[in-house]
Amino acid sequence: MAKQIERNPWKHLDEYRGSIIKGEWPTFPELIEIQVKRFPDRPCFTDFDGPDGSKNTLTYSQVYEKIKVLAAYMIEAGVKKGDRVIVTGKNSPQWGIVYLATFFAGGIIVPVDNGLHENEAANLVRASDPKLIFSDEEKFSYLKDNFSSVKVLSLSPKFADVYVYDLKASGEVEPNEPCVENDTAAILFTSGTTGNPKGVMLTHKNLISDGFIAQTNLDIYHTDVFYALLPVHHAYTMQAAFICPLQVGAEIVFGKSMAVTRLMKELREGKITIMLGVPLLYNKLMAGIQKGLKAKGPVVVGLMSFLEGISFFVKNVFGKNIGKSLFKAVLKQANIYTLRVAICGGGPLASSVFKKYNAMGIDFIQGYGLTETSPIITLNPVEHFKIESVGRDFSPYEEVKIVPVDGIEPGEKGIGEIVVKGPMVMQGYYNMPEETAKMFTSDGFFKTGDLGWMDQEHYVMLCGRAKNLIVTAGGKNVYPEEIEDAFQLVSEVQQIVVQGYLDTDGKSELIEALIYPSDDCLNALSVSRENSASDEKVKACIEGEVEKVNKNLASYAKITRVTVLAEPLAMTTTQKVKRNYKK
Repeated sequence: MAKQIERNPWKHLDEYRGSIIKGEWPTFPELIEIQVKRFPDRPCFTDFDGPDGSKNTLTYSQVYEKIKVLAAYMIEAGVKKGDRVIVTGKNSPQWGIVYLATFFAGGIIVPVDNGLHENEAANLVRASDPKLIFSDEEKFSYLKDNFSSVKVLSLSPKFADVYVYDLKASGEVEPNEPCVENDTAAILFTSGTTGNPKGVMLTHKNLISDGFIAQTNLDIYHTDVFYALLPVHHAYTMQAAFICPLQVGAEIVFGKSMAVTRLMKELREGKITIMLGVPLLYNKLMAGIQKGLKAKGPVVVGLMSFLEGISFFVKNVFGKNIGKSLFKAVLKQANIYTLRVAICGGGPLASSVFKKYNAMGIDFIQGYGLTETSPIITLNPVEHFKIESVGRDFSPYEEVKIVPVDGIEPGEKGIGEIVVKGPMVMQGYYNMPEETAKMFTSDGFFKTGDLGWMDQEHYVMLCGRAKNLIVTAGGKNVYPEEIEDAFQLVSEVQQIVVQGYLDTDGKSELIEALIYPSDDCLNALSVSRENSASDEKVKACIEGEVEKVNKNLASYAKITRVTVLAEPLAMTTTQKVKRNYKK
């Protein structure tokens, strides 16, 4: 068993206990006040929305001043302690200022997905009953026209009279009662946007403790530059690329688009050291690297593969990172040479991709969690990562265990449902006491709904969602996510969903793959997108790739039916395919 490194990421807080910090964990206003004392002139918020895409940066002192001015305006506008404030828009410093100013005003922030349809966003507005709404220009007019009883303000200078940076109180304002650690800080809506929305209530303690506790498995520094590229309203990005950097005094670069040219510019000019993404993003980045290598011919590809093997062996066995030197030119070409750590969440990454990044000298790790857990439950430590794992738990600061599930055979690995208890677990669902109660075991553990197992070193291996499980005629458990992961580096496949379908006996389940072919596949076959689903060449190509994957699958898990899709599957704003099973 590898020796676990002892870290105490919140030790520096001791200096401020009793003066600034009133509870066990700091609230957001207390955290910001501490960081302004520690790093007043350090960069805090950065974007590339200046003239001609130039870089704009606000220091911690400048951010603090904007927060205080906006908080005073909010109070004068009628925000009382516990009132809700909605923010909806693309990632930006303005978004961050609203988020933090809400706490200084004593309010509760409600980040709403900017990618929702207008009627879905309206449903969340009605459910949260906000005092103020801050919106990007995309939904500003719609929200202003449809919610006349709520003051709608702008994150964009396009609406100059209500632009966030220009909002000021008319005079001195009496501050509201300050937040305490067990007050609700944020309500994050996870689903049900067209019906009865489910809002996760997270306290200051939930969010702040989770960020600090996660750092017991990963060192981050005030000199790091984090890249907030995925939508920051989502719990994963909010915690890992917004809250965590604020906890150490690091810089946050807000990315607004995954367009390749903009992504490359921000990676290069932002000098990003810590990036987080989902499997799709990292797969695309690696596919671009591999494509460039293949263009240089088979000798170069063979040499690189050989060097990757050596590099990974040295890193895994001796803990020495030689990949950054071996692959310096490749990493610079991909604009990721400055990357120190890449974090993947939102779903398991294929082991082959995980291995390639580590072999190339980037400390690549996976984490796991849910919105209801603020969200991080596990994280792979850089010094002792396991490719097959989504990370080690944070004991003794939390407790994770595997419990049996009715109808699911645990097998020799002891597969069951992952449950967790700790300071990061939510207060509950907003105005849904019965739904909240269903999510906890009798002894107070939160039920994740995910199936997995844990080894002796407390590393969690994720199998998939319990509700997605396929049980074959022979009683074998098949986890669709594990099959889908096998296609992550198959360039011919852009999207895949694996599901069960009934055999001719009408009882037992077989395995089907719904596949949307990639542009690379169609271009290679000279087939237009309009005819792709019915074209025999496309079907043969996709079935050929499926057969290659099938060779490495257990007999009961092999795909027996392939459906080529003419239209892409719907995706979330964190680039995960929405599952719509055809049972």
